[in-house]
Amino acid sequence: MTPYTDLGLPNALPDRDRVVLRRWMLASIIAVFFAVAVGGITRLTESGLSITEWKPVSGALPPSGDAAWALELEKFQQIPQASATHAGITMAQFKWIYWWEWFHRNVARTVGLVFAIPWLLLMVQRRIPRQLQLRLTALPLLTLGQGALGWYMVKSGLVERISVSAYRLTAHLGLALGILAVAVWTYSELRERTAVEHDEGAQTPRTWRAAVLSAATLLGITVLSGGFVAGLRGGKIFNEFPLMGGQVVPPGYGTLTPWWSNAFENPAAAQFHHRLLAMSVTAFVLILAWRAQKAPLPQSVRRALFAFGAVVTVQLLLGVTTLLLAVPIPLGVLHQFTGVLALTAALVATQRATATSESVSRRQPSAMSAADENGLLPLPQ
Repeated sequence: MTPYTDLGLPNALPDRDRVVLRRWMLASIIAVFFAVAVGGITRLTESGLSITEWKPVSGALPPSGDAAWALELEKFQQIPQASATHAGITMAQFKWIYWWEWFHRNVARTVGLVFAIPWLLLMVQRRIPRQLQLRLTALPLLTLGQGALGWYMVKSGLVERISVSAYRLTAHLGLALGILAVAVWTYSELRERTAVEHDEGAQTPRTWRAAVLSAATLLGITVLSGGFVAGLRGGKIFNEFPLMGGQVVPPGYGTLTPWWSNAFENPAAAQFHHRLLAMSVTAFVLILAWRAQKAPLPQSVRRALFAFGAVVTVQLLLGVTTLLLAVPIPLGVLHQFTGVLALTAALVATQRATATSESVSRRQPSAMSAADENGLLPLPQ
């Protein structure tokens, strides 16, 4: 088996390569954040169906001249959304939503280039470590797949529906988060630790690793459940908190058959589940952050957990405010942005807990207690 190499340790990687790789990952993270924010604006302004064709190359150029704009408007007026959500739309109004979708698609193209060009150059120069080659090669490929999935999503709203499929919207969001996860994990993994950190001696116990991973997983599920809320326009109903329609369980919950479809197709159920998940993960992370104050954890892990707790708390408060105000566009976009930021904090905390455990246990096998090795610690201490 190939021995584990912690890329954060001194001399594990040439400093010049580490800096280049981290800058690439940081640029990729920023690009994905920006794309998610622009995608949120596109969704909230009902602009996503304004371009009814997928032209990966020629579509980068906007319509030129009045005749070209008239043709694009004519194509748009043939889809169901035009006579429903955008009934009576004028050319000026059409241009407004068209420009948002056009900008969104070009941002996506730019993200693809941010992943593809550095990858190609660094691979040719052989500056990507062997253990990262497969992972980083997946990034431009996943980004290409994201573009295809985005068009698959748009197609769902061009014929019989007045909006895109919530399933496809959530899949589109999920793949974007997957791409972000690879970039964030790699960026955190490449963080050069100081000699003090390396010699700290503390490691993340198995129970803590499991707890942090569980919190990150629960947060990921929560963010994806928000995709169904958005796809079903679930944020426009029951704009009250903590009750929904004066009840704990909202009216209309569980009305669809089969029963499991309510979570994905019933707006009331989707919002209810999203609320429960958001409150649960926030409580879980805050408990972990509180207990981490006195737990035998590396300082890097403890700080990451504190940051995770702070961001997820802000996200919950922002979500409640957004709901009470019936999802105004600025707050809706900010809520989506901070959700991705919270997931980033979760990934950093998980990666640091994993890295400190693996590197220390290989360097100092005796540091792991027999109880933790055998999984006998019942709860994080």
